[in-house]
Amino acid sequence: MKLKIELAGRPRTLELARVGSRLAAALDGRAVEADAVEIGPGIFSILIAGASFEAQVEPAGDGLTVAIAGIRIPVRVVDPRQWKGRRGGSVEAEGRQQIVAPMPGKVVRILVQQGEKVDSGQGILVVEAMKMQNEIRSPKTGAVERLLVTVGQAVNAGEVVAVVM
Repeated sequence: MKLKIELAGRPRTLELARVGSRLAAALDGRAVEADAVEIGPGIFSILIAGASFEAQVEPAGDGLTVAIAGIRIPVRVVDPRQWKGRRGGSVEAEGRQQIVAPMPGKVVRILVQQGEKVDSGQGILVVEAMKMQNEIRSPKTGAVERLLVTVGQAVNAGEVVAVVM
């Protein structure tokens, strides 16, 4: 999964992938391998290059604050599905759109029915991955042509979960 983020106000590119039990990440193209385990709500134990860190993640405004060793770092994920043009108009996908799971996980909720009209950015379903629930949204205004998953079903990253016309 590739994300555009702001780390302490600075734009960065973060790429994440699960490789076995490890988390492979690249920040601005520089590879980092880490082991991360959630040890409590919003508290993670992270092992990077033999060094252990405890990170606490808290919601803050339109992003998150990550606290590591007493240092608080503001983080904001720039969601490309919500990108706004310079004149305030929104960018919307056109034509039939296949909606894919951004990461492996389990479908925990389906928010729409087949044939239902949806708006751009409206939630289609919720996938739980690594104890976090991620809402998968429609990239366009239209109708749900097909739902290809059911509640409780496991999905892989990149698997088509719905089609919007």
